[in-house]
Amino acid sequence: MVEDSELALGRDAPDTLTSRNNLAYAYHEAGRVTEAITLHEQTLADRERLLGPDHPDTLTSRSNLAGAYHEAGRVTEAITLHEQTLADRERLLGPDHPDTLASRSNLAEAYNDAGRATEAITLHEQTLADRERLLGSDHPNTLTSRNNLGSAYQNAGRPAEAITLHEQTLADRERLLGPDHLDTLTSRNHLANVRQKAGLAE
Repeated sequence: MVEDSELALGRDAPDTLTSRNNLAYAYHEAGRVTEAITLHEQTLADRERLLGPDHPDTLTSRSNLAGAYHEAGRVTEAITLHEQTLADRERLLGPDHPDTLASRSNLAEAYNDAGRATEAITLHEQTLADRERLLGSDHPNTLTSRNNLGSAYQNAGRPAEAITLHEQTLADRERLLGPDHLDTLTSRNHLANVRQKAGLAE
């Protein structure tokens, strides 16, 4: 598909760049992270050159590359790109835009994996509060934020707060998605894990 677009439209055509971005994302989802990074780096460079650093597609490419870096264990590089993307999206889109909230969540997860627990918790708390206000307490993105904050509390050695959030998220996911949904199973596993580490396993 990418090769066809390059032949028919040229390597700098918007549809070609979109095809390259989509292929990189597919590589990432398939666990072929090295190939994903190569394509994301190429697409980001081309979009910055052709569209400028503030174009929505450029910001998407930067976010995607950061995610691939994170997946590959290159967390420091991921954090740099996530911080840049969050700052740009706050400036261009405002603090309440869905893309801004997604960038804040992504950066918080990268901080968490880098051992920067205090910064991760601050961003996760802010994102959860904003999503509850904008989307409601039952929205999937709100539930994801609550789950992520619970995990950050656990990593920071705050098990009581982690348990409270994971119990709430599990109950909501069971009510909204059913007991067998993958997200419900994830919440059940997180709750069991934190209870076990806190010496509260049943």
